[in-house]
Amino acid sequence: MRIGTVANQVGIGVETIRFYEREGLIEQPLKPANGGYRNYPPEIVNRIRLIRQAQSLGFSLKEIDELLSLKADSAADCADVRTRAQVKLEEVNHKITRLTSMQFALQDLISACPGEGVAARRCSILDALEPGRTGKAPPPNEQRKPSHDRKTQGRNLQRQLPGL
Repeated sequence: MRIGTVANQVGIGVETIRFYEREGLIEQPLKPANGGYRNYPPEIVNRIRLIRQAQSLGFSLKEIDELLSLKADSAADCADVRTRAQVKLEEVNHKITRLTSMQFALQDLISACPGEGVAARRCSILDALEPGRTGKAPPPNEQRKPSHDRKTQGRNLQRQLPGL
């Protein structure tokens, strides 16, 4: 099967297949001695689909390579694969927590912004993003009381901005 046919069956570009070859995730077939096109074995389609599915779950190419090695190893234990999936789930949960904190901080920034006036002079969002301001976002489940005082809003927003 030619590379274009493989690419069409999987729904990716030829360059993606070449990339996977360079990364060592799939083997590049030898070029025929008499010239012509390389022929890929039919099972390459399922291997690439596995790679794509693992990527969609957040596994890095290095992690996918390790998973493929476990799949190829007849002595490998399913518990090894399960452990890797659990570690990935923990990473995803950590990212969700960070993103949720960012979401709340952005919502508060937007809520406190009057949305009018000259940004360079009095923009509550730019004031809160000013370098040197520090603060951590509150936990996602912590209730925040709205404040209508601009100074209090600015201080509250500074405390909620992660990493600033």
